[in-house]
Amino acid sequence: MKHPELLSPVWEDYELIDCGDFEKLERFGKYITRRPEPQAIWHRTLSNEEWTKLATASFVREKSTASDERGRWHLRPTQPDQWYIRQRIGDKQIRMRLGLTSFKHVGVFPEQAENWNFIFERVQSQAKRAKRNRPKVLNMFAYTGGASLAAAAAGAEVTHVDSVKQCISWARENMEASHLEGIRWVVEDALKFARREVKRGHRYDGIILDPPAYGRGPEGEKWVLEQNIAEMLSLCAELLSDGGFLVLNLYSMGLSATLAKSAVNQLIPSPSFEQFGELLFTDRAGKSLPLGVYYRCVK
Repeated sequence: MKHPELLSPVWEDYELIDCGDFEKLERFGKYITRRPEPQAIWHRTLSNEEWTKLATASFVREKSTASDERGRWHLRPTQPDQWYIRQRIGDKQIRMRLGLTSFKHVGVFPEQAENWNFIFERVQSQAKRAKRNRPKVLNMFAYTGGASLAAAAAGAEVTHVDSVKQCISWARENMEASHLEGIRWVVEDALKFARREVKRGHRYDGIILDPPAYGRGPEGEKWVLEQNIAEMLSLCAELLSDGGFLVLNLYSMGLSATLAKSAVNQLIPSPSFEQFGELLFTDRAGKSLPLGVYYRCVK
């Protein structure tokens, strides 16, 4: 029986410096951010004074809400609103623009670089076997497009689906900054799009799912992970071609990699390859911070 595997990607432009007391201190390129992290339940290693001295941008929650998702950033004079970082994937390099949003995010989930490497390698392998036809990859809940860039850099035809128009524009900037092209942009509710693709009889050589716990489509469609993920996985099993790969990420606290494996195995019972576990980073003091679970397989 397979067991969960812990994965932590290698970055030059990212580092988890410290974490604790429900916060994390991170370096993106030459800038250091301080922002909430609900899974950092232990105490920080560095003092609060050291955090304050190091951080060039600190996220402060709005007092009107108990949520850590909305607030504002306090910036040092040296901290720009936007900047770029780079990451090597296989023999390629991508560039991604970062920005400080009111929801504490900066435009990239660095732990996902492990999945980007997997996607790149699978697409390259498919492209070599296909020779003539480029592999087709579907990326849903695609955000600012790290996975889309990895697939495109490896030679895939990518369909990038997100319900937020601003995220599509952001992803397009990242594509252009990475000197890539050929990504198809779709602003739509992911579940609605998947239903329509099944009706059309379309198939993909790779599918990437990175769903939030909660979300809204462009026309107010409601997404609740626990309620909708079973249907989404069922649709993906129909859309995925034989020999195709599936990558699933889950961020919602309380959901495990074993749960993701069981949900997919009901629909793809005997994958030729599968891997599942946690994505994490370890800070300078050796504390490992889990940042989500993953499941990936080849049909």
